[in-house]
Parts: sequence; structure tokens; C-alpha cells
Amino acid sequence: MDVGISVDGVEEWAAAVDALGQRMQSATRAATRDAMKIVQRGAFSRLSRYYHPPGTPTPAPPGGPPARINGHLRGSLSPTGPRPTGTGYTGQLGPTAVYSRIQELGGQAGRNHSVTIPPRPYLAPTVRDARDAIRRQYVAAWARAMP
Repeated sequence: MDVGISVDGVEEWAAAVDALGQRMQSATRAATRDAMKIVQRGAFSRLSRYYHPPGTPTPAPPGGPPARINGHLRGSLSPTGPRPTGTGYTGQLGPTAVYSRIQELGGQAGRNHSVTIPPRPYLAPTVRDARDAIRRQYVAAWARAMP
């Protein structure tokens, strides 16, 4: 006895899977862009907590974010991307101000490294605080992409 099996709609199914893949790619790209914006807004806020005029002592406590003088550090946070990586998307957000690293991590500065600057992290705590919001951003984007 012979048994025959016939399956109809395979082409339509394959087209639907391809369309879903395209929607998920688009949603992932958008979520990556929005995640970078979440971090950028958080860093802007953190870098706006304290202010002092040039030439005066900083009111920022050690361990807190640096105090703003003119907003250069805050304004130097430049996002790039998102761009495809082959398996997803990547984007970067980092400061371009020459003194950004020493503010974040602390260290020796000045002539002959005569001044010790305590760490005043602003980016690492922002990323840590944004993780749940970023996760929700991706989950919402992917949920919207589903039929």
C-alpha cells in the first residue's frame, strides 16, 4: 500500500517567514537606535546634576558625575549607528571630549601629573541604570513586529 502526502502553501509560508524576518530586522535596528537614545538622555541628565563657574571648585562629590562648566562633555556624547553586524545591529555612544576618560575613571592630571582627579563616573552608571529600559525597548519593538 502506498501513502501519498501533499502539502500546499509552502511558498506562502516561506514568504511569510521571510517577511517576519525583515520586520524583526527593522525592529531590532529601531530598538538599537532607541536604546542609544535612552543612554544618551540618561547621560545628559546625569551630567546636568551639578554646575559651577570656570575657576571655582567643583561641587560634584567624588563618585558622583562631574559638574558642568560649559556643557562640553555632555555635548560630546555622540551616537554612531546602528549598523548591521551580520548577526544583529550595533551602535555606540561615547564622549569625544579629551578629558572624558579621566572624569569617568579618575587619575593623574596637570603638569607632571601633579593633580589627582577622583573618579566621577557618569557613563557606566547610566548604562547600568538603563538596562531594564533598554530590555523593555527591545521586547516592545519585537512584539510590534510579530503578526
